[in-house]
Amino acid sequence: MFILEHTWIHCKIISSREVRMALVSEFLGQLSLGHGGLREPRCPTVFPAPNFDPEKDASWVDSAIKTKGVDEHVIIDILTKRTYMQRTEIAFEYERKEKKDLVTALKGALSGSLENVILGLMKSTTQFDAFELRASMKGLGTDEESLIEMVCSRSNEELVEIKRVYKDLFKKDLEKDVAGDTSGDFAKLLLALVQARREEPSNVVDYEKIDSDARALYEAGVKRKGTDVGTWITIFSERSVPHLRKVFERYKSYSPYDMKESIRKEVKGDLEKSFLTLVECFENKQLYFANKLNEAMKGKSAKEKILTRIIVSRCEVDLMKIRSEFKRQFGKSLFQTIAEQTKGDYQRALLNLCGGDD
Repeated sequence: MFILEHTWIHCKIISSREVRMALVSEFLGQLSLGHGGLREPRCPTVFPAPNFDPEKDASWVDSAIKTKGVDEHVIIDILTKRTYMQRTEIAFEYERKEKKDLVTALKGALSGSLENVILGLMKSTTQFDAFELRASMKGLGTDEESLIEMVCSRSNEELVEIKRVYKDLFKKDLEKDVAGDTSGDFAKLLLALVQARREEPSNVVDYEKIDSDARALYEAGVKRKGTDVGTWITIFSERSVPHLRKVFERYKSYSPYDMKESIRKEVKGDLEKSFLTLVECFENKQLYFANKLNEAMKGKSAKEKILTRIIVSRCEVDLMKIRSEFKRQFGKSLFQTIAEQTKGDYQRALLNLCGGDD
């Protein structure tokens, strides 16, 4: 029996076989995350390394950490080219051999943007999301941009898992933290989304309900003076994604403006950003992330926090699709853009996670 201090969570005494079973269980759970009953196919850029030898990888990483000056290239090339499951096995072998936690060792060896990427990779996608949400609300001030991106872009199943892991990690309810850090209609919308009450997609198209919802959105906004935000929140947070796509199409037959134009006219600030993010994610989530990445790399210096968060959180989910949307939208590959806008070890790590040029 060995002690495995799983990345950032409670220590458990378990056997090697149990470790592998737990990893397989988490992996299978992650495979099926998506909107309602329609599973989103995974389009990752990080794949399981062939001929994987966790013991050998752990030894290489240990040597790289102990090398004078630290061999960042070895650390990057091993940990960015393994899946989360494989990284966890490396961490297990490292601890078995070195009798210390790999995450702690990496934290001591690395710094800055590279450290953020590598430590992010040592968490599962759900753990990473939970930590990012916690960071957006901890301390003075709230990082509304991060909060909006993460709550509005995650599916029902993802939000349910994030809430469970958030509670395990921080002994707090995500809903309570969101309520404590936001206010007004913005808080009501985020809480409605976090409660994960969205309907399952149906094979039956309910044209009557589509028409009724489209008319309700129009009558609660553009048609009247002042906005009935409550009606908007209910429809946006409770209807299935395929249904909402049809609602937004039908909406144009009632309103002189499309849904996004109506949002801009009716609400402002963080509430406006949240509703717009939802519409963009309902219509094409990968294009939404491609636009966010492009925005993060405009100007003289890249917004590394946003860049890191999206690349790390999506590399085992749908980064291949995001790459494709990026090239289609901007006429330049994500790989080329990262190469131009970042440098050094941070650049090397992101390019590895990007998984190639288009």
